[in-house]
Parts: sequence; C-alpha cells; structure tokens
Amino acid sequence: MARKSPEKAARRETGASEQRFYYKGNRHKQLRAFVYTVKLGTFTRAAEALYLSQPSVSLQIKALERELGVTLLERTRRRITVTDAGEALYELARPLVEGWETLDRDFHARLQGLKSGSLTIAAGASTIQYLLPPLVQAYREQMPAVHLELANVTGKDGLALLREDGADFAVGSMLDVPHDLAYAPVYHFDPMLIMPPDHPLAAKDDIAIEDLSPYGLILPPQRLTTYRLVDLVFQQRQVPYTVAIEVGGWEVIKHYVAMGLGISIVTGICLTEEDHAHLAVRNMRRYFPQRSYGVVMRKGKYLSPEARAFIDLIKPGLLTHREYDESGHSAR
Repeated sequence: MARKSPEKAARRETGASEQRFYYKGNRHKQLRAFVYTVKLGTFTRAAEALYLSQPSVSLQIKALERELGVTLLERTRRRITVTDAGEALYELARPLVEGWETLDRDFHARLQGLKSGSLTIAAGASTIQYLLPPLVQAYREQMPAVHLELANVTGKDGLALLREDGADFAVGSMLDVPHDLAYAPVYHFDPMLIMPPDHPLAAKDDIAIEDLSPYGLILPPQRLTTYRLVDLVFQQRQVPYTVAIEVGGWEVIKHYVAMGLGISIVTGICLTEEDHAHLAVRNMRRYFPQRSYGVVMRKGKYLSPEARAFIDLIKPGLLTHREYDESGHSAR
C-alpha cells in the first residue's frame, strides 16, 4: 500500500484546521442572527440591528437549524414562533453573544481590577424619591467607583431618552408598552384615599366611590397617569367628582390634604409611617387599579455589567427570562 506523503498529510491537517476555524466563525454569526431575531421578534428588526439584509439573517438561521438538526423557529407570514428547542438554545446563546459584543470593554475593566464605569437611570420624581433610595444606597456600597446618574424624566421625555440611548434603562410605571420597549413590573402599590384625620369620611371604615363626590379632590396635573386613571374610574362608574386643586408632587399634595384643602387618591408608594400619623388613609383598591413599578428598557439593547448589577438589586434574575424582551401591556 502506497504511503501518504508528509506534505499531503500536513495540507489535509491545515485544511481541517481552517475548516474548524471557519465553522466556528460561521457559528458565531448564526447564533448572533438567531439571538437578535428571537429578541426583537422579526427577521426585519434583527437585520436592521445587525446591519444585514433580511434574507441574510434568515439564511444564517436556516443553516444553524440544518447543522443542529432541529427546528428553532416556526415561520408564518405575520410572525415567528420560537420552538422548545429554540427556547433552550436562546437561553444558552444569549449570554455568549452579548458577552462577545462587549468583550473588549469587559476585558479592560477586568484588567483595571475596578468596578468602574457609568450608569444612567431614567426615572420620575416619585420613583427617585420613594423607591430608589435604598437601592441606590446598596448600589453605592457594592459599586463605589461607578458614576451613577439619575435622570429625572417622565412620559415621552423618558421614552425618548431610552430610544436615544441616553439612559441604560428606566425605573417607573407604565400603562401601555410600545412595541420597541420591554417592561418588567416588580413592585405593586395600592391606590389610597388620604384625608385629614378630622374629615367626615375619616369616621368610616368602608368608603364607597360615591362617598367622594361631595368633596374636592387634589390631583396631579392632567398629563400624568394618576389623574387619567382617577378620571377614567369616575367616568366608567358615572360618579360625579370635582378637582379642587391640581398640583404636581406627592409631598405637596399630602401637605395640602393635611391642611384641610381637599382629599386625594394617591399611590401607596408615596406614603410613609409619618404620613399615617397625621393623615387618615383608606385603601381604595376595590375601585381604582393597582400601580406597578419596574424596569423599562429598549429591546435589543445590551446592558452593561454596571446596569445588570443595579437590576439584580431590584430583583435577582429579572433578566434571565425571555418574556422581558417581549412587548405587551402591563397587568394592572
């Protein structure tokens, strides 16, 4: 039998090595296309995020399915559905893809041996005042070298900041979630009626919404969610009501109520033990919806280690579930 020449064996070995390297390079591109497609929900959005054509993304995923021997995505005209195999792969591949994209930055940060960097969180005044202080304190103890900025923005301004990458994420309350954002509710607060201790309603344990009609309400400005929710409930129940004072800021509202200038419906997030000492408080969840507060972020955005550390303080493991990447409506 003729012996194979050393030169041919070396060429075959080199070729096999190049094939393995080429395979790994392709696998990374395939996984990246798959992760972005699942995360963003369509081939088109994934292609835009990756600066590729839609057919290229689709072909990479088909190649990945062929090599793995499984179906990862069920395709229809209007949407894609992730199979069980696709869910399993997504959970494994997402941290790999995201870690690869920030490898250089994370590597240099590791070399420095410091938990440094910057973090910008968008939040409304009530969130910054009542919800974030213990979280900020814990974060400063854990990540003292990180420059932390709390951007006091609400409504459209907050959404614009997220979309422009002016903030890593937001913490707040949402009623309707745009398709390009994800909302993960964590905290839930009941609606509370507050009034002076000597108010006629303070003598009643069970207060109906109709009981509020004779008394003027002190509410936040009409553009804010609280006002709109209160108005919606009264309108749906066809109960007349009067707004005596319209003013911004929970602390101002509580102060005016304590002065006897009116009553108010506030979210439980703003009530402290001190407030219960000089205000009469009744739970109105029977009539008004709960408010949820949680994390809001732009879909497809990779969160830095600094951002993930803060979110883990809010709720450990919050970002491990794919539902966080899906649009929808908050349950309230």
